Amino acid sequence: MVRRLALVAAGVAVVAAGLYAWQRNRAEPLPPGFAAGNGRLEGTEIDIATKMAGRVKDVLVREGDFVESGQIVAVMDTDSIAAELRQTQARIRQAESATTTAAALAAQRRESKVSAQALIVQRRQAKASAAQLVAQRESELAFAQSEMRRSEELAAKGFISAQRLDSDRTRVRTAEAALAAARAQVAEAQAAIEAAQSQAAEAAAAIDAAESQVAESKFSVDAAAAATEKIRADIADATLRTPRAGRVLFRTAEPSEVLPAGGRVLTVLDLADVYMTFFLPETVAGKVALGAEARLVLDAARQYVVPARISFVASAAQFTPKTVETASEREKLVFRVKAQIDPDLLMRHRAQVKTGLPGVAYVKLDPNAEWPGWLEVKLPQ
Repeated sequence: MVRRLALVAAGVAVVAAGLYAWQRNRAEPLPPGFAAGNGRLEGTEIDIATKMAGRVKDVLVREGDFVESGQIVAVMDTDSIAAELRQTQARIRQAESATTTAAALAAQRRESKVSAQALIVQRRQAKASAAQLVAQRESELAFAQSEMRRSEELAAKGFISAQRLDSDRTRVRTAEAALAAARAQVAEAQAAIEAAQSQAAEAAAAIDAAESQVAESKFSVDAAAAATEKIRADIADATLRTPRAGRVLFRTAEPSEVLPAGGRVLTVLDLADVYMTFFLPETVAGKVALGAEARLVLDAARQYVVPARISFVASAAQFTPKTVETASEREKLVFRVKAQIDPDLLMRHRAQVKTGLPGVAYVKLDPNAEWPGWLEVKLPQ
């Protein structure tokens, strides 16, 4: 009998406790101008990953640690990349030396070209002088020939001696020889001009070749410099930093592990971008304005009411997710809505922020409506 009474008392106690919990957790009815939907607290997760394949040298944070924007969280091994950097720097020095040598050769060829051009001018002047001498010799020859013909006529008539005629004939032969010598000088000067022009052409070709070599060496310098900059960027990327402040959710790699390109090392939760995603029926979603006030109540902490703002309303309806319990609710089309928590509020309570928690989001449809007392903001101290 006593045992039966004890069992009855225990059953009553269980029912009473369940009734108390139900009464405590039961949501109050919403006044007009408000809507509510079940949701889950979510946040932006950032994967800290490697840019290139390599070995993890060190991971500087653990799961649960808070990190600041720009903080170094992991370091990849860069020994092989550093060796490539030294190699490209050596190629730069080699290409710069080749550029200097080619530039000196080009300068030398330019001097040779200038000398050849000066020689061409000199030879042309010599040719001009020889041409003038040819003209003079031709005039002297013509005069001598004219004198000889006159002497021949006079000698035939007996007016001059044979000796005078021989003298005039000798003068003609001398003039012819002088003319031939002058013409030979012209030909020699022309040959010298052509030789100087050939030398200038060779110098010009040598200059083009040297300048081409200079350009090629400069290109090699630029290519090696670009490779150096890339390697330096790769070395900088080997130091992994978090782009935003947050909390480390997962540490998926350990020192000495070899990761592929894009291999994840850490996952960081952005504590400034936490929101609740919930769903509203199509009859209600059209009344929700972006920026409208919202209140979030988490199942794990019903004593607190967190303020939020509507930051997103889906433009297309979808079927209610499977997480909704009742069949009647699953049959309805709903719109996905996001209620964003203020980043400053999140940072003030970052130690209490936990994503994945289910709860209820309440949204004000009528901007003139007043929040009921049980939805007044209540935050942990």
